[in-house]
Amino acid sequence: MKQHELFIYNSLSKKKEKFTPIHKDAVGMYVCGPTVYSNVHLGNCRTFLSFDLVFRYLKHLGYKVRYVRNITDAGHLENDGESGDDPILKKARIEQLEPMEVVQKYTVDFHTIMAKFNALPPSIEPTATGHIYEQIHIVEKIIEEGFAYEKNGSVYFDVLKFNETNNYGKLSGRQLEDMISNTRELAAQSDKKNPQDFALWKKAEPQHIMRWPSPWSEGFPGWHLECTAMSTKYLGNQFDIHGGGMDLKFPHHECEIAQAEACNHTSPVNYWMHANMLTLNGKKMSKSTGNYILPNEMFTGENDILSKPFSPTVTKFFMYQAHYRSILDFSSEALEASEKGFNKLMDAYRMLPELNTSEKSSIAVENWRNACYDAMNDDFNSPILIANLFEIVKFVNLLKDGKETISKEDLVLLKQTTHDFLFDVLGLEDNVSESSQDEEKLSAAIELLIQLRNTARANKDFAMSDKIRDELSAKGIQLKDGKDGTTFSLN
Repeated sequence: MKQHELFIYNSLSKKKEKFTPIHKDAVGMYVCGPTVYSNVHLGNCRTFLSFDLVFRYLKHLGYKVRYVRNITDAGHLENDGESGDDPILKKARIEQLEPMEVVQKYTVDFHTIMAKFNALPPSIEPTATGHIYEQIHIVEKIIEEGFAYEKNGSVYFDVLKFNETNNYGKLSGRQLEDMISNTRELAAQSDKKNPQDFALWKKAEPQHIMRWPSPWSEGFPGWHLECTAMSTKYLGNQFDIHGGGMDLKFPHHECEIAQAEACNHTSPVNYWMHANMLTLNGKKMSKSTGNYILPNEMFTGENDILSKPFSPTVTKFFMYQAHYRSILDFSSEALEASEKGFNKLMDAYRMLPELNTSEKSSIAVENWRNACYDAMNDDFNSPILIANLFEIVKFVNLLKDGKETISKEDLVLLKQTTHDFLFDVLGLEDNVSESSQDEEKLSAAIELLIQLRNTARANKDFAMSDKIRDELSAKGIQLKDGKDGTTFSLN
């Protein structure tokens, strides 16, 4: 059952708008997927987890969601193919593999990482190479409409011609006049009428392995074209939501709009959504500077950046403590604080079944539940949702101490709502069994050190006894000597 009204920040209108799907109980959503030439990095993961949250919440509200997320396995060229090379071909040469081996290797890596994050798979995951026919057909239609031209076997979108009757730049807020004045003519752009024009189809150079026949040449489609082809094929000429990273707003999404409007005479998307970037220790993540970390390096602790390993669910929880449209900075301190908060929240959730009930409630559970929905209905505001979920920690402590009461019905509602938002909406996982095993191993190790310390004390080796106590204390493990022996606690 749908709760209240959902509002989404629309990048096109630059404001929050009430969400009204084209079809009453169904939602069509397209998200730009990865270009599979390297291991998926955390910035990509944040984008896909942001839209996993959107997908999960729409399903939770009762919508039937068709979620399409593509795999870019061809055509994504640097500088729109005018200079540079296809990164998949680059990687194939470096690793001495066929291009499709590179695609397979890193597609598997992407799926593996997203599964570790407990992200739901999309309804459809099409590939660019699997939709060459559809892309050629769109190019033909755009040429027929007078908004594209062929030159030396390549086809370009005529931005100036399109802008005579349409608004190129309406998503990014850029003015075409400014783009023209700020563009320097490149020698390799001589086939274009104007520098702003972008490739719909590129004639393949002799060394280019990935190529397909077309009416214009043996070549390959432009990067922007694949998303227009696949989104409209599976969701229709007009659909509800299109998502991606903030860096795709221009030129990629701007070009998608232009292609679709030129071809289908309608604006393709009602709600454009963009997730913001990640930084690491206050600086932009970049492989060139070494200021980056891969998900598996974070999970195993095999890195020189973070102080310890962090599980996928803690990493995900940390990401959701910031709104998807805000910049998020990774640091050990922030992740450690998030981990402590997550564990405290899960401890409270596990204690809910043990609470005693009364005839009446002094806790306003229904109001708290509404606040959780209000947070998510306000442009998927996960940090406010999580702040509300932390209220159960306070509830549990008050109920345990007998300072508040809760009825049986309200306790059921509290448990169900908490479960729904923690696991169905946020997609977190209760790692209690894994955590318990780790705690058992830790306890056994500490008990062994306590025995060694007792032996040292019995032998009057107080220097060793103090060293064991002080070293453990430095790691956050406090030893307490009592009449019944030595116990320990974790800070």
